[in-house]
Amino acid sequence: MTRLAANLSMLFTEHDFLDRFAAAADSGFLGVEYLFPYAYSPEELRARLDEHQLSQVLFNLPPGDWEAGERGLTCLPGREEEFRTSVAEAIRYAEALDCPRVHAMAGLVPEGADDAMRARCTETYLSNLRYAAAELEKVGKTLLIEPINPRDMPGFYLSGQAQAREILAQVGATNLKVQFDLYHCQIVEGDLIRNLEAQFAHMGHVQIAGVPDRHEPDVGEVHYPALFARLESLGYDGWIGCEYRPRGETRAGLGWGQAFGLNDGLSGTA
Repeated sequence: MTRLAANLSMLFTEHDFLDRFAAAADSGFLGVEYLFPYAYSPEELRARLDEHQLSQVLFNLPPGDWEAGERGLTCLPGREEEFRTSVAEAIRYAEALDCPRVHAMAGLVPEGADDAMRARCTETYLSNLRYAAAELEKVGKTLLIEPINPRDMPGFYLSGQAQAREILAQVGATNLKVQFDLYHCQIVEGDLIRNLEAQFAHMGHVQIAGVPDRHEPDVGEVHYPALFARLESLGYDGWIGCEYRPRGETRAGLGWGQAFGLNDGLSGTA
């Protein structure tokens, strides 16, 4: 059965953040994900999950200085202690929220980096992933890495599916998986079904959005019904995160999800 999770960083933004849990549950979502939980106490978030019978599916490790443009610490030389502190903070939240997986954003390669700096970034990235995977394994959690397209995030260290598989092989941790975002993959590589098949054994989570404008998944160049059918035939039983920007009010664009238990806001359901 397809299980859809609302990304509360992008969906239901017509509501204050803590009110988005109720909006997601009222729309038929069974799980939620978002970028970061750290602006709220674990107790506040746990209460919202319990009140609305939602599963916490995913969130990211602290990314560094997000407002200043940082997009993760994992590949940044000289920030290793800060990264380790971020792992401990993510574990604290993951245990409180019963969240089985967290994503370590790779970070941006320093602008103008030469081959020596890129090699240092790679060494740092692998070392930090080994540390984080080991710490998360102690508490039964999965660590994710995600290839992100360079159009949306120029300079991001990780952009390709084959690159992600190579990193998994080099780290060698059984609880390190790929966060397979079909939106990013389409922009970078296309050939989605073949990429999905090649990555399937390594997948820990799936995310979707329409391409090219990151709106509802029934808009744009990607035919998601075929991808959902292939995921089902492969035996995928994980969550699918809806990480898109609605064209208008979120409920009004949920008609695409009626086949998967979501309410269609246009039909007047509550």
